Amino acid sequence: MFRGNFEHIIDQKGRVSIPSRFREVLRESYAETLVISRSDGCLVAYPEEEWAKMEQKIAELPQLKKNVVAAQRFIISSAVECPVDKQGRILIPQYLRNHAALVKDVVFAGMITRIEIWAKDRWDEELKKTSDIFGDIGETLGI
Repeated sequence: MFRGNFEHIIDQKGRVSIPSRFREVLRESYAETLVISRSDGCLVAYPEEEWAKMEQKIAELPQLKKNVVAAQRFIISSAVECPVDKQGRILIPQYLRNHAALVKDVVFAGMITRIEIWAKDRWDEELKKTSDIFGDIGETLGI
């Protein structure tokens, strides 16, 4: 499982080190390739096995519904396989870096079966928004 958050720096070529704890999870439970796609203000990285499950769920949805097609355009069409290199880094394509505003400081956030990749400033904003409504979230989750 991916949990916790870690700050790293992305270089000008788009290479960034996967947090060592996340690399351990990949090595122990998955292949060492992530599939990265767009999400709401950030990027989302799935181990290949988890990505296949998500694609299957989307494939089972009614393919003529506008929201399904829109989701496929946004998520599936932007997806790219990113193998982890020997230095524990991935190369994030420019179009995905642009979407998530990844320039220098990035945050990797563990989300159980996936990883979110955020620009540090966007991550801080998102945490602030979440903190402001956490009472409602806790109630929804029953915690």
